[in-house]
Amino acid sequence: MCSSLRCGRSCVCARGCEFGQGRRFSDTLFQSRRGCRRGIPESSRMRLFRQLVPHLFTLANLFSGFHAIVVIAQGHFMEGFAFIVLASLFDMLDGILSRAVGVASEFGVELDSLSDVVSFGVAPAYLAYAVHFHQFGGIGMVVSAVPALAGAVRLARFNVQLTTLADKPEFVGLPIPAAALTLSAYLVFFHPRSLPAPWDTAALVGLVLGLAALMVSRMRFLNIPRYTRRYIRQHPVETVVFTLGVLVVVGTKGYALFPLLLLYILGSIVRDSVRRWRQRHAEEWDAESFPGEVK
Repeated sequence: MCSSLRCGRSCVCARGCEFGQGRRFSDTLFQSRRGCRRGIPESSRMRLFRQLVPHLFTLANLFSGFHAIVVIAQGHFMEGFAFIVLASLFDMLDGILSRAVGVASEFGVELDSLSDVVSFGVAPAYLAYAVHFHQFGGIGMVVSAVPALAGAVRLARFNVQLTTLADKPEFVGLPIPAAALTLSAYLVFFHPRSLPAPWDTAALVGLVLGLAALMVSRMRFLNIPRYTRRYIRQHPVETVVFTLGVLVVVGTKGYALFPLLLLYILGSIVRDSVRRWRQRHAEEWDAESFPGEVK
């Protein structure tokens, strides 16, 4: 069978079936090749299906973020938090699926970033405004918007600096889903019960600004584990710790999410600081040992 769909001319296959001119591409898109039915070869249909599935999960992420905003506006803060968590699961699954079936693409990266801005930028920022910062008027609105703005900048930087579609073990800057879940979990589980009113506001402002700064920083944060044989063999500790963390969060019905994410953030800061310190001192040692070779 010749490939005539690109040129639009009539085509006759080896068994005498004609298609092409006068037929729309959509009419033949999902028709079977067997029995000399008109249409795209089955391999092409399967390729199209494999390309669509990860994008459907990405759109589910976007819809979950939109739904979170709607229910937050209605005063259902816990339900809004649940849909932000659901969006993060869809965000994780779309990346896993796209790499598993080998259909990672620049289009998928852009669509994922646009979805993340809504689900992990706008939705948590609006949750912060609705729960606490609305009482401070315009200033509260500006403070609430900071994580969304920083998240958009972080995603834009990620996209322009992307050199490969392969999975990376580390992120430069705090991933926006981690920042969104940290802020949202604090708002629904610890605000305002953890601190008296004045201190609670100060802590929330510090958390908002701190997460925003970490998102646009150059610090390195570990990626979530990939449950493949190769990854588990190379990173057994990270895999076990992440799995135990998920089980603890599920067992506590989400209450442990904020402290565990806080440990992840603080641990990543310490890890990156130690790495930078070692790198700086190694360069100084090289400069002292080989002064003529270092420019």
